[in-house]
Amino acid sequence: MDRIEWHDLPAETRAAVERYMGPVDDARTAPHGVMSRLACTVDARTGRAFIKGTRHDDPQAWVYRHEAKATQLAPRAPRVLWEVDACGWQLYGYEYIEGRYPDLSPGSDDLAALVHTLTAVSRTPWPETLNKKPLHTRWAEFLPEDVASGLRGRALAHTDMSPHNMLMKDADELFLLDWALACPAPAWADTALTIPRLISAGHTPMQAEAIAWEIPAYRAAAPDTLTLFARTVHTAWEDWERTRPMPHRAALTAAARTWATHREEGGLDAAVDGP
Repeated sequence: MDRIEWHDLPAETRAAVERYMGPVDDARTAPHGVMSRLACTVDARTGRAFIKGTRHDDPQAWVYRHEAKATQLAPRAPRVLWEVDACGWQLYGYEYIEGRYPDLSPGSDDLAALVHTLTAVSRTPWPETLNKKPLHTRWAEFLPEDVASGLRGRALAHTDMSPHNMLMKDADELFLLDWALACPAPAWADTALTIPRLISAGHTPMQAEAIAWEIPAYRAAAPDTLTLFARTVHTAWEDWERTRPMPHRAALTAAARTWATHREEGGLDAAVDGP
């Protein structure tokens, strides 16, 4: 999506933000992400905030409202500071978290914080005040018609476990950003979706599964259901690589294929026993 710069917003919209933050001294457009029309870090009299938003007539405007509501209820997420609706634009101010992207490679000290965050998210029920299709419905075209009951969970799931959606605030605290794709899912879904990311970062499937095994929700899931999910992730990502190509998709699809093959060939027993 083409980004708009802070200074290109209507003056009335910028003034509405400054009523919360004071005069803006500097604004820097975010280098990552593809969805937000406006995504920038703003320095103002009252401090720093991350701002996301779009025009009212954007067909995806509802996604920004959903993201703000999900973020308010999610663990290990930035605070929502304010909402602005002015001159045809809706903007949301988020707590700016000073940090770095985590290192997900084998032996990284950041992996313990990842486990803690995945555990906290897995224990959070879906807020029923939010209306969003569950994950098994979103992926219906890639699943058998008779969806396994284990895929019909009602936990809060982020569902986009890219390291660019994670920030290490301190040595032992990992935050999840960008909750736009949050939806009801099994409690273990985010952990499972992290496994291909770990494989892509250099872990063997057995090592990645051993990390996932540390999260109680994943450990409690039926092995056959997890294997079906791994196969579904691979099928979905392979389809998106073909129909919606992006530079990063090939590596992720390859990692998902490696994970699915590992489970289908019985590698889950070794993961259960630990690394």
